[in-house]
Amino acid sequence: MTPCKRGKKAPAAAGVDRISALPEEILHHVLSFLPAQEAVRTCLVAPGWRHLWKFTTGLRIVEFEGARSVKDVREFVDYLFILRGYGDLNTFEVELSEFSEEDVLYVNLWTRFAVFCKVRALTLHLHDNKFLNIEGQPLVSRDLRTLDLRGVCLRMAFLDFSSCPALEDLKMQYCQIDVDKISSLSLKRLSIIFCRSDQSHRVRVSAPCLISLTLDSFAGRTPLLESMPMLETAVVELGRACSDFCHNYRNQGFCGANGSRCVYCFSYNGQSSNTVLLGAIYNAKHLRLMSPLGMVIFARDLKSCPTFSKLKTLLLNSYWCVGPDFDALTCILKHSPVLEKLTLQFAFEEQEHKVEIKGSYSSTEKPTGISEHLKLISVKYTVVDDRVLQLLKFMCTFNIRFSFE
Repeated sequence: MTPCKRGKKAPAAAGVDRISALPEEILHHVLSFLPAQEAVRTCLVAPGWRHLWKFTTGLRIVEFEGARSVKDVREFVDYLFILRGYGDLNTFEVELSEFSEEDVLYVNLWTRFAVFCKVRALTLHLHDNKFLNIEGQPLVSRDLRTLDLRGVCLRMAFLDFSSCPALEDLKMQYCQIDVDKISSLSLKRLSIIFCRSDQSHRVRVSAPCLISLTLDSFAGRTPLLESMPMLETAVVELGRACSDFCHNYRNQGFCGANGSRCVYCFSYNGQSSNTVLLGAIYNAKHLRLMSPLGMVIFARDLKSCPTFSKLKTLLLNSYWCVGPDFDALTCILKHSPVLEKLTLQFAFEEQEHKVEIKGSYSSTEKPTGISEHLKLISVKYTVVDDRVLQLLKFMCTFNIRFSFE
């Protein structure tokens, strides 16, 4: 036999099944990335594969070969659970496009089945034009670490995670949140994107160990955030569907009326907390705060403005840059003593900025009450208009010097 040349491997023998030679634990892991229907079909690959699919570490109930709705897969999933049994799961995912009222019971049973199998990451995505009602009883699991929800209606005590001590990640997109409180002592990352609540009162968020928060385009009354002392990064973007707006807003500010026409300008309806958002996120190192004009939440929170003692980077939109006094911008700058980078964005969400002007704080002149650590100020806009010119002129009063390149 002619030896192989140095540095080259001998070609594999034809017909050798190297995949089947892999350890079963690896095969179980690989099969968990397939749609459940495909994973089951691997029982036909070879005699040794007949029962491999029963021990996969994950189940994916997703659209497959024309099966788009819950009804299309119900019978398959029933047999899948019976034949697979209650072996532990790392991941369980349901992602389908359609459901009917009679499907609600099935989806709730699938969810409880996954929890019974000690699932660590549970994903439930429904892409219908209505919300699927999740039963109101709280989840009970010592293993659940990640919960990802889309297109579901959350009611009663479902978002009470006191019985889920390992939960660290909670994501909700396009969900109806009709609960009094979202609470968890273990949660580290929370994302609420394009969700809504039709309740007259605010949803309270109690997550004292949170390190990352995203609250984007919430429809209805803005959730009330409780203390988050460990928070590092927060993105809060109020959308146009937010109901906390001033009915009499004009370009120069809020009316402050206390009549029925403008109840949100007047008070927080007797809430004991002085702030809705800023009083909980002031410990963050990185903040992105954006709002359409006319929303009152940030403006009212600033009346009890906390000191952002750890804040390093801050991004604000044009909501904060209303002249001629720029009260909101002035307030937050004077309460951010260690701020290093400030970005002011005038471009609308659907637009990209075309021009960017950069500036820096001049420490050689007399103090102005803002952070002496401010190294970079960036102003992004699409067109130069009076608002931008007025802002640049105002920033110069804080010893900010801009360079036009």
